Amino acid sequence: MKKTLYVIAAVAAVVLTSCTQAKETATTFKTDEAQEAVNVKVKKVLAGDVDQLVEFTANVEADVINKIAPQSPTRIRKIYVEVGNSVRKGQKLVDLDDNQLSRLQLQLENQRTEFSRIEELYKVGGASKSAYESMKMNLEVLEANYQNLLENTSLISPIDGVVTARNYDAGDLYSGALPVLVVEKLSPVKILLDVNEQYYRQVKVGMPVENITLDAYPGETFQGKVSIVYPSLDAMTRTFKIEVQIQNAGQRVRPGMFARVSLNFGTVKHVLVPDQAVVKQTGSGERFVYVVNADNTVSHKTVELGRRIGAEYEVVSGVEDGQTVVVFGQTLLTDGRNVNILN
Repeated sequence: MKKTLYVIAAVAAVVLTSCTQAKETATTFKTDEAQEAVNVKVKKVLAGDVDQLVEFTANVEADVINKIAPQSPTRIRKIYVEVGNSVRKGQKLVDLDDNQLSRLQLQLENQRTEFSRIEELYKVGGASKSAYESMKMNLEVLEANYQNLLENTSLISPIDGVVTARNYDAGDLYSGALPVLVVEKLSPVKILLDVNEQYYRQVKVGMPVENITLDAYPGETFQGKVSIVYPSLDAMTRTFKIEVQIQNAGQRVRPGMFARVSLNFGTVKHVLVPDQAVVKQTGSGERFVYVVNADNTVSHKTVELGRRIGAEYEVVSGVEDGQTVVVFGQTLLTDGRNVNILN
């Protein structure tokens, strides 16, 4: 019986030893497999001149906005235009109550008669110089008042434009709270942009702006130019304002439209990498690429990306001109891993 137990123990020991050896052999095999070269595809990247385009968004504004209103409260007799009508400079838009104008006209005629009489007396010595000058000054004041009232009895458009608001109807009493009409000049129109201070020296009046897009006209591109560069910066935002002007001869671009404006700040020599090479770091916004070393191992390089240009990214930093990056097979890579280049 004891002999049988010894035999069983011996057999168990042999089996256990065999299992342990088999387990160690399997572990060693997996470790060797993990060190095998990973099949990858690569591309050599080169530096080139990259346009430094920066996109801004803003609303289109009228070049000039005129609020048409009399100087004082008065009754509105007639309005000749509606919202959406085009008007010309000098066109009559509104007639106001003219009762006061009629009274003032009578006073002016009487004053002119009195002045003519005293002027004749003054010439022959029948009136003093002070009386003559006093009468002359009163006449000039009355004429100025009459002219001012005349201009405010018929409201005239000071610009070529489009009526964009009408706040009263005929018979209403103008109260001064809102203008009677609003006329906006639509040729040209403008877009105000807040530009980062780092570009202050690069923006000049007259600088062409060749890429303006509007949500209202998908697929179309409009052109303009920088018409004004504001001389001071906002200390809070570290930006300065510029005005981009669009000639808008056909008046297709209207105030309030949403615009995207791309400004070109010249070219810079930067590396371009295929978009397949860029990997996003899990759990962060960091991007990196795998660069192939001289010994056919790889190293990951964190990159700062600029613009996307077609199927490539502009690399501001992280990859150098002439380096080779992995474009396929990154999922199996770690720093120092050997690679087998397929292409």
